[in-house]
Amino acid sequence: MTPEFLNQQSEIVVTSAERYERGLALKNAGLHKSAIDQFELAKADPALALKSYAQIGLCFKLAGRYDDAVAAFQKALSASAGSSKETVQILYVLGRTLEALGRIAETLEAYRWIRREDPEYRDVADRIEQLSSRRPAPAGPKRHIEERASSGGALQALQHLLGAPK
Repeated sequence: MTPEFLNQQSEIVVTSAERYERGLALKNAGLHKSAIDQFELAKADPALALKSYAQIGLCFKLAGRYDDAVAAFQKALSASAGSSKETVQILYVLGRTLEALGRIAETLEAYRWIRREDPEYRDVADRIEQLSSRRPAPAGPKRHIEERASSGGALQALQHLLGAPK
């Protein structure tokens, strides 16, 4: 092989879309840190920023890093103007994450925004009623486990919307 051929091979360009797809594969394999690294690179493309931040949030949530997940979901919501459907789904997962952390006022804010956009969305009306009638309780490990188990449908819906394979 000539040096020219080697130089051409080493200059393979990986697009943001490819990084995003790699991130999805890594996330699905349970390699959350590596997936986050790929999504961090993919978010450089403004067209993928919202989806990349949302996937970063999902990775953090799946890894039990709820505070980091909240920050990523908030960045997703401010990254670009997503569709109303994307916004509602991200807000729902954000709300569920905030709820797991015991951050009731912020949770209610997210759920109320969803209710204004889509009054029939999932169990938002019931959650608002339930949270409005109780005092905030400190979130403990048991709360995180219960929330994680009960939010699977929301995570799956968001993953489907953001392009995760079925």
